[in-house]
Amino acid sequence: MIVGSISSAVFAVIVATRLFAASVSYYFNVSTRSVTGFDFSLSLALFAVGHLVGLWVGLAMLVGALVGWGWAVPHYSTLLDVANGSAAQLAQAVWSEKVRFLGAGTIGVAAVWALVKLVRPVISGLQNAWRSTRMRKARHGDALPRTEFDIPISIVALVIAITIVPIIWLLMDFVRTSGLHAHVMPLVAGTTLFILLITILVAAVCGYMAGLIGSSNSPLSGIGILVIIVVSLLLMLGFGHLYPGDEAQALVAYALFATSIIFAGATIANDNLQDLKTGQLVDATPWKQQVALVIGVVAGAIIIPPVLDLLREAYSFVGAPGAEPTRALPAPQAGLISTLAQGVIENSVAWNLLGMGALIGVAAVVIDELLARTQTATRLPPLGVGLGMYLPTSTTLIVVSGALAGAVFNHCAECKSGPRADTIKQLGVLLASGMIVGESLIGVVLAAVITFSGRDAPLTLVDDEFAKTSLWLGGIAFMLLLAALYYWIMRMESQATNQNEHSITSSVNVQE
Repeated sequence: MIVGSISSAVFAVIVATRLFAASVSYYFNVSTRSVTGFDFSLSLALFAVGHLVGLWVGLAMLVGALVGWGWAVPHYSTLLDVANGSAAQLAQAVWSEKVRFLGAGTIGVAAVWALVKLVRPVISGLQNAWRSTRMRKARHGDALPRTEFDIPISIVALVIAITIVPIIWLLMDFVRTSGLHAHVMPLVAGTTLFILLITILVAAVCGYMAGLIGSSNSPLSGIGILVIIVVSLLLMLGFGHLYPGDEAQALVAYALFATSIIFAGATIANDNLQDLKTGQLVDATPWKQQVALVIGVVAGAIIIPPVLDLLREAYSFVGAPGAEPTRALPAPQAGLISTLAQGVIENSVAWNLLGMGALIGVAAVVIDELLARTQTATRLPPLGVGLGMYLPTSTTLIVVSGALAGAVFNHCAECKSGPRADTIKQLGVLLASGMIVGESLIGVVLAAVITFSGRDAPLTLVDDEFAKTSLWLGGIAFMLLLAALYYWIMRMESQATNQNEHSITSSVNVQE
């Protein structure tokens, strides 16, 4: 993990000097009516994400990207009005304005399917929690194993009731300052009830999936799309006629604010349930973990806002007012959700594209369920298909590359005998985790440097004429570094095995 962190951090710093390019991209016009190309982000963190999510999620994302591209080509003549400019700008505009809505529809179907499949496990979990509480109240707690001692459900309900108070205050403050103060009571009351019910459901579903297969595969994005559409529809039906025209922007902002609260609960559930699953594997005591997790949530609430504000000051985000597209941080999920909220409330959303994406999602669900009935590991996760369409290609392609490289690495590991294969795979997971940590932390450090220096690129060592050279340097260095890290992992495990065998042989000789 340390080596992976240092490697990704150093690479990110060199990218900040512009000696290495941040991405390798090339777009060109096939004809006067079409354009194509590729865009690989030189991000070790995104590559590592691909390694962690695995082969089939990566291939599903590739399928989604190809489906989106395949849909765009025959419709290109009707899409040329969305942008004027270079081939890269046109391709980006087609994805932003059209293709990603296909992905939104697919992700929505994947989220609904996840909800349907998880209704029974969620209900069973709640029943077990109540049963455990009743046994402890009846002084039969000694009959429960230590690994079943959770924080009593009654205390959990009390904490929920207490945390509702600041949520109500936040909603009321937002309504009063956004031009919606004339309807503060019905808005806040209805939104609070909706947040309470939906957050519990969404957190249960996302947390359950995170516990099963990891937070990287949780359907948070898809469920978020469903939530923003439902919130926007309810606000439009209840208050749309009261805020026509430009006044509807306040409703859009309010819908996004309410959805962000639900997202916070679902995101916390992702992390916490993955932690609790890990605790289950090592026989931890759940209530002790839960107390620590509460402390972690409070710590996160204190740390995350200033870090995000630092990133906003240093880079801003794509789509934010005044953001420079060349240096703004990408936020495709946030941008899509914002566009959906505005489209639903202003009745300008591309329902036909969402519907077509939903049909693609249904097809993906059917194919995935059929593959699940076979005796092979082959799958086509519907969420991955949707992600491949609505994430930018710079993200999708590097994640797919990481998934393919991880699969090759794991295949090579399986060629080893006995437990060595599992050991090598685990070392690969640790290396990938370190890459994510290193690049993430150095990104915050670089943001601080940019903010406090007052310069857009304070570490730059070269001018714009070096751009073509930086593409070659960055791309070659990226591949060589990954090859060296994977080779080092293989060699490290082999050397450790040889040392163990030598120690065993020496011990036997001494005993003889």
